[in-house]
Amino acid sequence: MQRLLTGLAPTLALCAALVAASPALAALKVGDKAPDFTAPAALAGKDFNFTLSKALKKGPVVLYFFPAAYTSGCTAEAHEFAEATPEFEKLGATVIGVTAGNVDKIKDFSKEHCRDKFAVAAAPAGLVKTYDVALPMPGGWSNRTSYVIAPNGKILMAYTDGNFAGHVSKTMDAVKAYKAK
Repeated sequence: MQRLLTGLAPTLALCAALVAASPALAALKVGDKAPDFTAPAALAGKDFNFTLSKALKKGPVVLYFFPAAYTSGCTAEAHEFAEATPEFEKLGATVIGVTAGNVDKIKDFSKEHCRDKFAVAAAPAGLVKTYDVALPMPGGWSNRTSYVIAPNGKILMAYTDGNFAGHVSKTMDAVKAYKAK
């Protein structure tokens, strides 16, 4: 039995890696009501409380969950969202990144990697569970899931993929489609 389990370990590890690397469906679906929340956040290194319902009064919200501040993929994704934020703003959309990992570093991350262009929030207890975006690993980090939420609170687009590439373009396309209606 030990030999069988030892022989299966590399196969199981490969399967787990392939599942983690492949796109998955987001937890909340298009048409679902996005749960409202308030979370401690930072913009340009300044603390404030972000409330989804308040942001939705201004227009659609691009809400993207990422695993942890100061990790390579999350930093690259923040740079891409920072570059796209002026275009999102022209379309009336607010961008907010939310993480459950390294939450003690969001103030610095907002300045350095969000480039003072959009806010980043620390997921309060229960938010990752409410949005069902927990990574299947210890530590309570959130996975990489992006949503576009209409001002009425309905989800217009939901996308989960561990690879950061594509999240900005997919959310931008969804905001443009919403504005075109």
